Amino acid sequence: MACVVVRYHEVALKRGNRPRFVARLVQNIRDSAQGLGVREARSLPGRIVLRLHEEADVEAVCARVGRTFGVVNYSVGYETPLEIEAMREAALALAAAASFRSFRIDARRANKQFPMRSPEIEADLGGLVQSQSGADVDLSHAEFTITVEVLPQSAFVSGQKQRGPGGLPVTISGRVSCLLSGGIDSPVAAYRMMQRGCRVDFVHFHGTPFTSRASLDKARELASVLGRFQQRAKFWDVPFGEIQSEIVARVPRGPRIILYRRMMLRIATALARRSRCRALVTGESLGQVSSQTLPNMSVIDTATPMLVLRPLVGMDKVEIVNQAERIGTFETSILPDEDCCTLFVPAHPTLHATLRGIDEAEAALDVPALVERGVSAANLERLG
Repeated sequence: MACVVVRYHEVALKRGNRPRFVARLVQNIRDSAQGLGVREARSLPGRIVLRLHEEADVEAVCARVGRTFGVVNYSVGYETPLEIEAMREAALALAAAASFRSFRIDARRANKQFPMRSPEIEADLGGLVQSQSGADVDLSHAEFTITVEVLPQSAFVSGQKQRGPGGLPVTISGRVSCLLSGGIDSPVAAYRMMQRGCRVDFVHFHGTPFTSRASLDKARELASVLGRFQQRAKFWDVPFGEIQSEIVARVPRGPRIILYRRMMLRIATALARRSRCRALVTGESLGQVSSQTLPNMSVIDTATPMLVLRPLVGMDKVEIVNQAERIGTFETSILPDEDCCTLFVPAHPTLHATLRGIDEAEAALDVPALVERGVSAANLERLG
């Protein structure tokens, strides 16, 4: 029977909690591959096996598995009886479907009752594959590897391992809400939180009515791209231009950006609580812009009682850009737009804010009314 063999690593280190983590990963894989011809997704010792119908869309199944957090690698192959002849047929079928100049057989015999030891299985299958393909055996740098896993009830013979995203299965660590701009950083921050097992909601603040819809359209597209890693996503868009104009009218230039950020956190907190999120997530990196100095981030955080996570805080721009390219958000992020973060920006913003100074500046504002205005105007979309 054709199958996809899925392997995990970090999940296996959870000791007493391992069954819960594995069960969550199995369920996420089932949800992701639904409707693609998967007969069964089942946990076996140290791996998860997806048994496929004959009409299964194998390529689509692999694409879904390949972006499921918790998966360290996967490979397509066959489940066979505990008979060497069946393993030979599977190995030859995999070799015939691939193109390679060198190969190796990697056998693991978890079932010690099977009469052939691992090196004997490797030699047996290797001789057949070499005769059929004419390829060289290379135990160190093979172009193609056939893996044989002999378990108590059956064996799995599978082809080249493909990398998964690793990490922990989504939802196992709870739910968070990410302040998603149209830029490069915040999508990477959201991805990194998904990789740590969080389901991520998205909140986008845009400059309506003073800017076009470009940043909103970008943020929605970014949320859709990221949502594929967790099958679905909640996306809040919040018109923020009039709130910014109110701050501009009543507050001196220097602290305005800090007040914008504090107002965003308050509104995001109210929306996050509706979905029982446990934390807020931002794409801030220490020292990257004026609002991201240590004093300013410290003062900004006091606007919310909710935990604020900054997974990029110690990364530089090159590292962030590289990851954005890997996860498929970079090309969208660099499209031109009018971001509310660049609207009404003072020439010389405050770099070393104090809580006392910010409290004095905010005293000119009706903060509860502005928060209510933002929350009331927020629009929720469900993506995926």
